[in-house]
Amino acid sequence: MIIVMTPQATEEQKQIIIDRIQGAGLRTHVSEGDFRTIIGIIGDRKAIMAIPWDVFAGVEKTVPITSSLKLVSREFRPSSLVVDVGGVKIGDGSLTVMAGPCAVESKAQLQQAAEIVKASGGKFLRGGAFKPRTSPYAFQGLARTGLEYLAEMRELTGLKIVTEVMDMETVGLVADYADMLQIGARNMQNFSLLKSVGRAGKPVLLKRGLSATIDEWLHAAEYILNEGNFNVVLCERGIRTFEAYTRNTLDLSAVAAVKQLSHLPVIVDPSHATGRWRLAGPMAVAAVAAGADGVMLEMHPNPAEALCDGPQSLNPAHFLALMQELAGLAAFLHRR
Repeated sequence: MIIVMTPQATEEQKQIIIDRIQGAGLRTHVSEGDFRTIIGIIGDRKAIMAIPWDVFAGVEKTVPITSSLKLVSREFRPSSLVVDVGGVKIGDGSLTVMAGPCAVESKAQLQQAAEIVKASGGKFLRGGAFKPRTSPYAFQGLARTGLEYLAEMRELTGLKIVTEVMDMETVGLVADYADMLQIGARNMQNFSLLKSVGRAGKPVLLKRGLSATIDEWLHAAEYILNEGNFNVVLCERGIRTFEAYTRNTLDLSAVAAVKQLSHLPVIVDPSHATGRWRLAGPMAVAAVAAGADGVMLEMHPNPAEALCDGPQSLNPAHFLALMQELAGLAAFLHRR
């Protein structure tokens, strides 16, 4: 349920309601708008309905939330959420670019990539220290050493670090180094892991599962928010269909759908969606035009020598050209 306060509601009236909610063993989430405050109530439905909230001073109306999507829904929070990652804001109308190699291979490789991302205007350095691969014989990442290299690049360039966490055992380790924890497509419905990152105290990037519906994707986000962490950004990265030309099928309609259904920011990963570097650029442009809050791109200093996902990685020249194109489009769309 949400409680909509009147524009004239005082801070004292709001606090009385919050104290009553917490006194009943329920949780609250307060959203301050320009004209009204909305108080969300989280917990047992019977306990919520047992209290006559309409009689409290300052209450304009109460709205029950009938959907199983409680915390991520627009009903719960009508205004769009802005996720702040160490001063970099996602969802505030600006265009956020996350870029870097699929995997951290060496310090030299990562430093070259980081300097290119920084020079282009990117805000995040992406790179996997732990890599979930289809084959057990493929390169699995540098683990802790990779995380240390990522942290060094943050100190060197000022870029924020986003990297994948694969299991509950390494959540704490990755959180010690990363600014943002990424849940990969294969783990989207690893509910124990979702709960764990929800408690880790770091912003989370939640990628859509390979065959997940939008409803399943949003419910996965619900698990994280239910642990008290509202700093979640969704990432559309393509879904599996009958089409074999591309690695996956990029579902750009999901961007518009999520914007209607949820208050969470959403970005797009055209590199994993298409699996082809020549297609990543056009799809990045399309994603921005569709309203995405940002894009995540794979860029490698030398894709021909990449240990992971070379065919879908932009080289520095193509990446820099794309960044100029995205900047021009963002300006045209009055994005910052």
